[in-house]
Amino acid sequence: MSCVRAAAAGSLWRLRIGAPRPLSAYGRRISIRFRSSGMTLDNINWAAIDRIIRVDHAGEYGANRIYAGQMAVLRRTSVGPVIQKMWDQEKDHLKKFSELMVAFRVRPTILMPFWNVMGFALGAGTALLGKEGAMACTVAVEESIAHHYNNQIRTLMEEDPEKYEQLLQVLKKFRDEELEHHDTGLEHDAELPIECCDSWEHIPNQIVFLR
Repeated sequence: MSCVRAAAAGSLWRLRIGAPRPLSAYGRRISIRFRSSGMTLDNINWAAIDRIIRVDHAGEYGANRIYAGQMAVLRRTSVGPVIQKMWDQEKDHLKKFSELMVAFRVRPTILMPFWNVMGFALGAGTALLGKEGAMACTVAVEESIAHHYNNQIRTLMEEDPEKYEQLLQVLKKFRDEELEHHDTGLEHDAELPIECCDSWEHIPNQIVFLR
């Protein structure tokens, strides 16, 4: 573990001093800095951080693939710009967690190939039922993701809110954006039996046990 911590220390040091970070696909600079918090490599709960980053990276990756599937079907419809806006935010979420995985040397879940195919198929399949089907899927997925963010926020708040201040800010921001997507789906006539997306709810709970 000492080698892992040493490697993570180098990445975290670069984030602290504000070293230039790569641009996202949309020209926005993505940065992760823990300069003002008490979060150091010696006092963090490694198991909790590893689990949180792995679960959230997988969840955001799956969400990106779902939106990709929806856009493949509905890009040229009236709801296309709405889906694109939500997808843009999901891309930023995924970018952030990808950087955190590098900084803390977290391995991705082995379910990534599964979500690459399944996520796209879920998005495209519900979109083929119409915008109501796509939005219903969005409501179900975003509700599940927001639920997991809330559980993670609660865990870190109970342990030490000051120590994890910066990470908590990221989780809260993303949680709020996922809830906005949830409400957007409801505003755009989400109408489909929620069972179509029930499989999503159980996957994040399984991810944490996969190494």
